[in-house]
Amino acid sequence: MTIQTLETMPTNPVSNAGCELPPAFEPRSFTDARAAVEALKSLYERNTGFLRDGFEAVHRGKTPTERLRAFYPQLEFSTDSYSHVDSRLAYGHVVAPGRYVGTVTRPDLFENYLETQIGLIMRNHDVPVTVSESNTPIPLHFAFLEGTYVDQSDADSMNRPLRDTFDVPDLNTTNDEIVNGDFEPAPGEPLPLAPFTAQRVDYSLHRLSHYTATSPAHFQNFVLFTNYQFYMDEFCQYARDVIAKGEGGYTEFVEPGNLLTRAGETEPVSGIHPARLPQMPAYHLKKADNSGITMVNIGVGPSNAKTITDHIAVLRPHAWLMLGHCAGLRNSQALGDYVLAHAYVREDNVLNDDIPLSVPIPPLAEVQVALEDAVEEVTGYTGYELKKIMRTGTVATIDNRNWELRDQRGPVRRLSQSRAIALDMESATIAANGFRFRVPYGPLLCVSDKPLHGELKLPGMATDFYKRQVAQHLIIGIRAMEKLAQMPPERLHSRKLRSFNETAFQ
Repeated sequence: MTIQTLETMPTNPVSNAGCELPPAFEPRSFTDARAAVEALKSLYERNTGFLRDGFEAVHRGKTPTERLRAFYPQLEFSTDSYSHVDSRLAYGHVVAPGRYVGTVTRPDLFENYLETQIGLIMRNHDVPVTVSESNTPIPLHFAFLEGTYVDQSDADSMNRPLRDTFDVPDLNTTNDEIVNGDFEPAPGEPLPLAPFTAQRVDYSLHRLSHYTATSPAHFQNFVLFTNYQFYMDEFCQYARDVIAKGEGGYTEFVEPGNLLTRAGETEPVSGIHPARLPQMPAYHLKKADNSGITMVNIGVGPSNAKTITDHIAVLRPHAWLMLGHCAGLRNSQALGDYVLAHAYVREDNVLNDDIPLSVPIPPLAEVQVALEDAVEEVTGYTGYELKKIMRTGTVATIDNRNWELRDQRGPVRRLSQSRAIALDMESATIAANGFRFRVPYGPLLCVSDKPLHGELKLPGMATDFYKRQVAQHLIIGIRAMEKLAQMPPERLHSRKLRSFNETAFQ
């Protein structure tokens, strides 16, 4: 799992007066990326262990006389020159001299990513990195080992409020200022090394477990989203078959409840069946290098699409795609035709405060080519013949599922002016959040009805349509992801997604 987990130093360091702290950590410089990551892991485990031990002592009845506090590890480097790096690179370097700082959470989980990113900094700028303690306290909630269960009665039994003894999550500083381009360092303040703060990453890791009922450690670098359970059923059937046969380089299949089935097996060897499915269940067809495929049923609507991509973004996936159904808006389209978005009309309204409507969301050539090649490979149509079953063009995303019931003169006029060929409720949201978070994106949709032409599915037609079309559509998405996984990450992560002043870490 490649996950970025760094945070800039706070402008106003907290006061440690009246606090019990772990022993001071002497800053250490490294010219070897692996050694730097090992130091981060050791420091993080020491400091979170200090908080866990403190909570256990308080739970056993000890009355603390001071606040118990420990800090996130910190990574930094400095450069005093405008380095001339390979202009083709989208990440792994900075554009100006300065001191770049970030804090690290869960380096045990993200060590491969950290080693890669640190190695790029060392190679591109010929500088060491320094590991130290930051001024950012680790909230107790984020110090517990994954899967730890703390009963409410445990907290209620304490003779002091929890927040009087330990630091708790601070939502005033858990935000997206850096990734949104709103962060402005004060004079003399270090520049951010990565787009997310550590507390923001920790917050999302916990939310992912809640929403998907699987550990963040199982998420793969290539993520499929869908808005129908039919696709999840088909994905599970495909994954179980592949795992049982030990094919495709896939090593494990993980289902909600962290049910894990290994290659060559047909039954889970670990995990617990959840009493009920979570809000957005996730399934993971894993590979040893995390280049496998995660699929999430996000349900219907742009709010869900934004929520889950807000959290998956901190994992720094290499690509995410939407496989879903849409309304075909052209008379020449037929049910079952595919739509590949090249542009978007954003009437979902959930990202307006984060990325203005005036910002164009461009198509990404790498993703578009992979999807089109996959459609050709699976359907057998090539070249001009492909136009019989697939159209490229503008996809409109709307937040009103029953838009057809309103006065159609306004919506239909806007759709016609935009040259839209399809309408759904998630694709533009997923694409816009991919653009915002620098995650390569793209949707491939399937026309399931044509409301402007009175062509709706009749009883029985829907079942036949899903049986026939879902399997093919899913295989196309899987093939596209496998093609993207064969590309080097530095080629897949497009420079189109980078702003004027980007963080060094992808």
